[in-house]
Amino acid sequence: MPIPYIIFIYALVFIYGVVLGSFLNVCIYRIPSGESIVTVPSHCMKCGYKLKWYDLVPLFSYLFLRGRCRQCKTKISPQYFIVELLNGVLWVLTFLFCGIAWQSIIYCLFISVLVVISVIDWRTFEIPLGLNIAILVLGVAATALDLVLGLGRLPLHIIGFFAISVPLLLIYLVTKGRGIGGGDIKLMAAAGLLVGWKLAIVGFILGCLFAVVIHIARMKISKQDHVLAFGPYLSAGLLFAVWFGDRIVSWYLSFFSF
Repeated sequence: MPIPYIIFIYALVFIYGVVLGSFLNVCIYRIPSGESIVTVPSHCMKCGYKLKWYDLVPLFSYLFLRGRCRQCKTKISPQYFIVELLNGVLWVLTFLFCGIAWQSIIYCLFISVLVVISVIDWRTFEIPLGLNIAILVLGVAATALDLVLGLGRLPLHIIGFFAISVPLLLIYLVTKGRGIGGGDIKLMAAAGLLVGWKLAIVGFILGCLFAVVIHIARMKISKQDHVLAFGPYLSAGLLFAVWFGDRIVSWYLSFFSF
């Protein structure tokens, strides 16, 4: 494929990523409060000023306004800029690591939902059901496309739905909800359907490793409570599983080949 064409594709992916990143910010702020993410116009959280189209240009509007509301001059959270940029970068990296294919489109949407889950769970210790349903829909779409293309990976998806979620459900029942959250169980079920059982296991193991290392460090450095939001760590694990999971599995299996 010609290099200019590849550059054009990645540039387009980045643009779509930052545009959707703007919508992710809407979801992050409105879903926990129960506010509609569709019918309510974008507005300043402080003065209620209804944003014009030129206030909503991803990345550039924040920079042009110097991070402040046009009307009341209240400082706008840098999260808006960070999430937009982050989503664009994550989309480009996903296409880079996973290839220019339809799977990458689904993975990009999946990762965007994980970004929203991570921020909301980090703040509220809760994963909204609607976000897990969104991942489930993506999982059904990925499974259906595999069937249409005759890739023969249906068992991979079906087993993936149960591979991690069932053990987590058992922990939930035994500990009466103290050992794991219901949202985490639903997340791993939906994600397992999407990525398949191998990547689901890789993602879960990585998520646990991230949680152990990072949260213990936070407890030591900033005196954080032992209770943690598991969603961000699971999301990070699933992200790396999508990008590098197949290589990790191949590397692991190489120890058993003679």
